[in-house]
Amino acid sequence: MLLKSKFKLATAIGIMLSMLSLLVHLFLANYSAGGITKYSMHMDDVLPFGPRPRPRRLWGPLRKLDHLHPFAKPSKTYAAPSQHNGFIYAKIYGGFEKIQSSICDLVAVARLLNATLVIPEIQATTRAKGISPKFKSFSYLYDEDHFIDALSNDVAIVRGLPKDLREARKKIKFPTVSPRNSATPEYYMTEVLPRLVKSKVIGIIVNGGNCLKSILPANLEEFQKLRCRVAFHALRLRPQIQALGSQIVGRLRASGRPYLAYHPGLLRDTLAFHGCAELFQDIHTELIQSRRNQMIKRGTVKEQLTVDSVSRKMSGLCPLMPEEVGLLLQALGYPPTTIIFLAGSETFGGQRMLIPLRAMFANLVDRTSLCSQKELSDLVGPEDPLTSDLPHPPPPKSEKQLIEEWKRAGPRPRPLPPPPARPFYAHEKEGWYGWIGENDTEPDASPIEFRRQAHRLLWDALDYFVSVEADAFFPGFHNDGSGWPDYSSLIMGHRLYQSPSGITYRPDRKIVAALFEDVSDHRYHPPRNWTIAAREHLNRSAGVEGIVSSATLSRPVSFLAHPLPECSCRTPKSPAVQPVKSSNGRLLFGGEEECPDWMVRSLAMASAKNSEPQNEDYEDELPEDDSSLDTQHESDRSDVNKSSEQDEEMDPDD
Repeated sequence: MLLKSKFKLATAIGIMLSMLSLLVHLFLANYSAGGITKYSMHMDDVLPFGPRPRPRRLWGPLRKLDHLHPFAKPSKTYAAPSQHNGFIYAKIYGGFEKIQSSICDLVAVARLLNATLVIPEIQATTRAKGISPKFKSFSYLYDEDHFIDALSNDVAIVRGLPKDLREARKKIKFPTVSPRNSATPEYYMTEVLPRLVKSKVIGIIVNGGNCLKSILPANLEEFQKLRCRVAFHALRLRPQIQALGSQIVGRLRASGRPYLAYHPGLLRDTLAFHGCAELFQDIHTELIQSRRNQMIKRGTVKEQLTVDSVSRKMSGLCPLMPEEVGLLLQALGYPPTTIIFLAGSETFGGQRMLIPLRAMFANLVDRTSLCSQKELSDLVGPEDPLTSDLPHPPPPKSEKQLIEEWKRAGPRPRPLPPPPARPFYAHEKEGWYGWIGENDTEPDASPIEFRRQAHRLLWDALDYFVSVEADAFFPGFHNDGSGWPDYSSLIMGHRLYQSPSGITYRPDRKIVAALFEDVSDHRYHPPRNWTIAAREHLNRSAGVEGIVSSATLSRPVSFLAHPLPECSCRTPKSPAVQPVKSSNGRLLFGGEEECPDWMVRSLAMASAKNSEPQNEDYEDELPEDDSSLDTQHESDRSDVNKSSEQDEEMDPDD
């Protein structure tokens, strides 16, 4: 009896110890998980705040640019439109960046022609059947009421044509024009205005995103300010997008740390245009080449189908890969716990392309990891269901039908029936999976694909908002040389207008490609002089030198990518800045007018209210902690076994 009691006691103690051990393991696993899950961030991996919580070198503000402030108000000589020459309606094709740029150009054109602008039609939403009836065309992305009210002193804007003119438009009684890329003001005054005056209504079809020249004559400076008022004030995203974007920004900063936004720029059309197919593998190369072949047939690309992608990359014509961006951020000194927000609705190559970057920075997140599915579906709104184009299985047969078929099957013995066909899964018929393995030509877009294109506009708009509000921004592909506005350049231009002293990197991809070519065999263990060279280049790209060099490429393509000096002012006590001009004598930096007195007073009050002890500026020297890291890397390289193990672990091809 005593022996049984001792055995029961030992069993009970063993069970209790096992449960205690399980709880300890669960606690340790939860403690060490760290990072961001769903829509909240774990605070366990937050580095303790020392005397330098926000190094100016990493998070700004930059002292050389803090004298600039956004100012796009019209001058005193800016008069209201004097006459009404007719109505302009417009159809806009393309993605978010082309829509944003086209609307700004259309408002300037309407002002130039003294015409009333009808709210532009976004074709990516009108072609998508069954999207939410609450948001239609323009209102799918933007706040219509605010757009009309904000520009009431600049251009007359209406929601639609009058009823009689609307009926005449349906009968195609009005002329339409499709201006070429970067059309001049003279084209509109000589070609479009006479037709507008004659017919009272004219349609403009915009395909490339640039229906008005970026650089205008000096006498049209007010039109440049008008573009800024449209892009940065009148084009306000609809309240639902702004609300969710603000929630995402709040969740990213919930831990008390700043965050960096990164747009990879890995888009299929961009990669096909520049001939970067060989940088990818297998099926992705075929997809890029297929799209490039389509561009050659349309006349968009004037080159051969097959080009040397490596030489294109060395010339800076291909995007930086996520792995390269991670190594550059490490060279800058960003810690592994840095929060990085991945912007953009498309990353060609999928999550596989992001594996090396996520291995270096575990807190790599996007809207799907910060928002619930319900929040994203609420943003889309209620939609009508679409009929699926997947093959349907045959209807089940009753027992009576099976018996009748058995009787009609003929004499026995009969051969065994063929095995049932392999079922088709949904992912095998969606997107390029459904045709690349069977057909040589890409089929026309299905209704589901049109709806996805409309959804991508929402995701791009949402990520645009979060990227503009970020503490730092790093582009994977900007100033691509295609002559069209690109997503990263629009974000960089908005940040240059709204917060010019914020950290916005503008890397020269040609220089970066040469840097990586020097360490192609040991990227993860570069020498110290390589780290210093990469850091110096990126720090210069975030300052005045980077703004000027980027402006020489972006300004002729898109004014919104570099809205200086027309849309900024400087404080009277700011240090003297030497104006920088382009080869044709245009100002690229400097020469901004002084801010008005009321603005100077409000800036002084805001500065006094938010005065905080400034962190040291580490712009021109390496911090001590990075130096110790480099020393540690050198000691690691001396240990051959440890180095090889680390190389195997970080190899992106595994």
